[in-house]
Parts: sequence; structure tokens; C-alpha cells
Amino acid sequence: MTRTLRTGAIAVAALAASFALTACGSDDAKKDSGADAPASATPGAGGGEGSGESDGGSVDAAALEGTWVGLTDGRHVTVSIAARKVALVADKSVCQGDVKDMGGEPMLALKCTDGGTERTMGAIDSVDGSKLVVSWDGGAKDTLAKAEAGKLPSGMPSLPDLGDLPEVPAP
Repeated sequence: MTRTLRTGAIAVAALAASFALTACGSDDAKKDSGADAPASATPGAGGGEGSGESDGGSVDAAALEGTWVGLTDGRHVTVSIAARKVALVADKSVCQGDVKDMGGEPMLALKCTDGGTERTMGAIDSVDGSKLVVSWDGGAKDTLAKAEAGKLPSGMPSLPDLGDLPEVPAP
């Protein structure tokens, strides 16, 4: 029971951190969409025909902003991106890092607190206003939906009923 409680507490704390990160970056997203936005990929920066791009265009890092949720192999995955900072909660892993420009394309470069390596470098396969697809060097591929700002995503795990925990005596 302690293990379930600890796992649930970690998931809730990470989810709260991802929402806080998104809320803090909401004003920055408007500023970053201008011409002076930091190093985002543009079609004129080596992209276009014959450049090896599979979807005919490059991904703008500003399009990644927000909280993205979904299931991969039956396990919940949450990614929150704000001001080029990334927080990820997947299964029992909590990871954080940055959006990095790698060869003209934004990638997610993360470090996980548990030392996991399944989701440490992610390539953006596609992103639009409602869906983000990330392929990770560790083999996982996440297809995530954009969460509505200010609302908790549906279908996320909840903490177990805490009513049956023993009471801690007062000191």
C-alpha cells in the first residue's frame, strides 16, 4: 500500500508541476511567437525540397508549448512544455529538460530522476494544435493529445482512498 501511495503521490506531484510549468509559460508563448523568438526551426533554415524532411516542413518550437497527455502501451504519459523547458511523467519516471535545436529541428532532451533512459532524447514526428507525436531514442513512441488549459485531463490515475491509513500520533 505504501508503494501505491508513493507512486500516486509522485504522479500527482509531477502532474501539478507540469500544470504549474504550463501556467507560468502562458504569457511567454505569446512573446516567443515573434520574430525575436529563440532559435526555432524555420523552413528557410536548411529545410524544404530535397532536405530529407518527411512531412514537407519543419516544426516550430513554439508549436510544442502546452501540456500533452496520452497512453502508450496502456500507461499514462504527460509532457508539459513552456518557455523551452520540458517536464515529463511516464509510468514511474519523472523527467525534465529542454527543447534543443538539433540539426534545425527541435528535440526534447531530458534527464530522468530515476536514471531511466527510455525517454531522454525525443524527435518530434508531428505536431498540430491538438496532437503531438514523439519518437524516443529508447524505442518508445508517444502519441499525445493537447490538454485543455486550466482543466485536469480525463482518464488520469487518482490516488487511492486514504481513509484506511493509520493515524499518526501527535508528538
